[in-house]
Amino acid sequence: MKIIRAKDYADMSRKAANIISAQVIMKPDCVLGLATGGTPVGTYAQLVDWYNKGDIDFSEVTTVNLDEYRGLPKEHPESYWSFMHRNLFDKVNIDPAKINLPDGTNPDAEDACAKYNQIIHAVGGIDLQLLGIGHDGHIGFNEPGEAFELETHCVDLTPETIEANKRFFDGNVDLVPKQAYTMGIKTIMQARKVLMVANGKGKAEIVKKAFFGPVTPEVPASILQMHPDFTLVGDEEALSLI
Repeated sequence: MKIIRAKDYADMSRKAANIISAQVIMKPDCVLGLATGGTPVGTYAQLVDWYNKGDIDFSEVTTVNLDEYRGLPKEHPESYWSFMHRNLFDKVNIDPAKINLPDGTNPDAEDACAKYNQIIHAVGGIDLQLLGIGHDGHIGFNEPGEAFELETHCVDLTPETIEANKRFFDGNVDLVPKQAYTMGIKTIMQARKVLMVANGKGKAEIVKKAFFGPVTPEVPASILQMHPDFTLVGDEEALSLI
């Protein structure tokens, strides 16, 4: 496990983007596993900036996203499809045919998850997977207690996760989807590199617990201690307890 300390959010975003851009430069047709949420927004903004300066080319890159809400149409402003297009895809030269997210509009959970697993296997697996970390240690929507051996599956979101996400739905908890399709821990662990970004004092306790405590399904991110090529990039506040 490699830990990279950043001064603040902007520095964390720049350092994480640097690792992603190095991957793309070294292997232009790489498969990037991407994450949504507040933390990676700055990383995507930095990648867009470097793309605009001609420093990075996404034309051969394939992407697979960690997760998607079940039941939200793609065009809904809070779908992860919309999030990714708003923050990255619409601003760089990525081939739309090489963008992959779980199909949240497919009501058949088994079919949606099986098809997504097939996509990940068909592209040859993930070269670099970007992750954030939830306050309870979840990665993707793999909540505490999830089995480590799962691939893409449907999850019931915990009350804590629904509460944390209501800020994106006008503060109305009733509008937040209650389920999601998510890449499983097994799929994440099979990525050749894993990069996590963490910022803010609110993440300090879980970062310490996940990476300096026991490996347990109660803290899903703790399994990353076992990954052969895992890098955590955190700002001073997020890493303040380690």
